[in-house]
Amino acid sequence: MRLEPINNPSFGRKLVPPALALSATIVIASLLAMIAGANPFSVLGLIIKGAFGSKFALLETLNRATPLIFTGLAVAVAFRAKFWNIGAEAQLYAGALITVLLGTGALVWPSGLILPVIALIAVFAGANLLLVPALLKTRFGVDEVVTTLLFNFIFLLFISMLLEGPLKDPMGMGWPKSARLIPEARLPRIVNGLRLHWGFALAIISALCVWVIQTRSTLGYEMRAVGLNKQAAGFAGIPVNLVLVKTALLSGGLAALGGFSEVAGLKGSLTLDLSPGFGYTGIIVAMLALLNPLGVVIAALFVAGIFVGADSMSRAADVPTYLADIMLAISLLLMVLAIMLTRFRVVRD
Repeated sequence: MRLEPINNPSFGRKLVPPALALSATIVIASLLAMIAGANPFSVLGLIIKGAFGSKFALLETLNRATPLIFTGLAVAVAFRAKFWNIGAEAQLYAGALITVLLGTGALVWPSGLILPVIALIAVFAGANLLLVPALLKTRFGVDEVVTTLLFNFIFLLFISMLLEGPLKDPMGMGWPKSARLIPEARLPRIVNGLRLHWGFALAIISALCVWVIQTRSTLGYEMRAVGLNKQAAGFAGIPVNLVLVKTALLSGGLAALGGFSEVAGLKGSLTLDLSPGFGYTGIIVAMLALLNPLGVVIAALFVAGIFVGADSMSRAADVPTYLADIMLAISLLLMVLAIMLTRFRVVRD
């Protein structure tokens, strides 16, 4: 048997394999719930109810989806141009670090400019953090998978050093955390009394902007061309290396906005456990969305719903929350297989 490329896959060919992948994920998750001794229909119902069954649950899901939209967009942008950014976690923390450095009252800002200025500088920090692997790739051919992945560990150790040293809150009772942001540097809540903040609206606007860039701009065309065939794009006169650098800057800036959003909108301070892996989960979100920026929003809500619903399900059905991690891992593997089947057909020799 061999794989034969499909030049112009039909709409059904693009839709059916991903739909089957998600259906298979639900079936496998149901079997795992049965093995754990629970009713699979009850478990799935509890996950849905825990994620979307009340106003509080829905807003918590939207809240959890916010950083996933940013990191999912960062990954989708980079992967579209075949620039394999695995370092969204470090870029997210770069945005969070800038938010704390500028938003704790150390500098005097006009109140109306505090949030926009912090957001812009956070984007700049995340973009420049990814600029290093981009230049290493374009200048010396260094594999960006290795450099971006290693940057995650390096930057987290750097954050740990800062939180144990110059950034440590003297009023934090010994905990490794930064001082809290001043009220003017906090994103306001969308719903009073609940945790959902305007970072979610910023995430939606970012997804729309990325969609416009990818579908209505010269840069978007160049990114798609480089991603489809780098050599052909170069022969057509597209500056491949420059496009990769621009892609990296955009990707890193989007991930950094996730860190800004988490600190300014939700946490209020920087801790080492700010992200439970948002950067890595963003890869799953981007793949589930088939690298479509608008699909990233839907995929982020799906992933966030699984996590939020799994917490509620675990308490009600006495099933480990690790079921959510298994569901996401299976969905990613099946989605990769589905993407392959949309572009290739299996032919018997």
